[in-house]
Amino acid sequence: MTVALFDAGETHRRFVGVAEAISPALAVDLAAIGPVAWPERRDDGLGLFLSRAVVGQQLSTRVASVIWNRIEALPRDAGGDVLGIFRADNAQALRACGVSGNKVKALTAIRDAAMAGRLAEEALRAVTADERGRRLQTIWGIGQWTCDMASIFYFRDVDVWPEGDAAVIRTFARYIGRRQPAKTAARFAPQRSVLALYMWAIIDGVP
Repeated sequence: MTVALFDAGETHRRFVGVAEAISPALAVDLAAIGPVAWPERRDDGLGLFLSRAVVGQQLSTRVASVIWNRIEALPRDAGGDVLGIFRADNAQALRACGVSGNKVKALTAIRDAAMAGRLAEEALRAVTADERGRRLQTIWGIGQWTCDMASIFYFRDVDVWPEGDAAVIRTFARYIGRRQPAKTAARFAPQRSVLALYMWAIIDGVP
């Protein structure tokens, strides 16, 4: 289920203790980072969150930001939001922004799902991350990685381990050696999303 808050200091102390039994190097780096705060997010609705995630897949943050800024600059109907741009008749304009054909198809599917009421946040917030993922993956172009990002950063689930994020898995595996990442990450439950936040901090060079 979705939990909005956690005790960063207590979680940090527990994580360092767990890490000491797994990897002294990981414990040192977690201690150097200190307690992590949950990142703020733009509250534009789930449809736009998913759309931004799709646009940014396999791209650097800078390139994804440039493409999204181009999308936001596209003409739209009076009073319309960005989600309304994602229509089949706008495919050429979206491609000109730097969006691939498959991503245009996914963006259109997200808009259609929103219009059909399939992105009702109250219903998606009330279920587990696994069930939420199953529902969202019925939308064309939405995969496990996008679902995990939505659960962690949009719904703020504290216990999601993003199996589809290669950078997180590689970084964690570097510390734990031959151990299976998912099985070892389970030792940080019920706050595996926080472990992922630490991995992203390490990737960004925070220690």
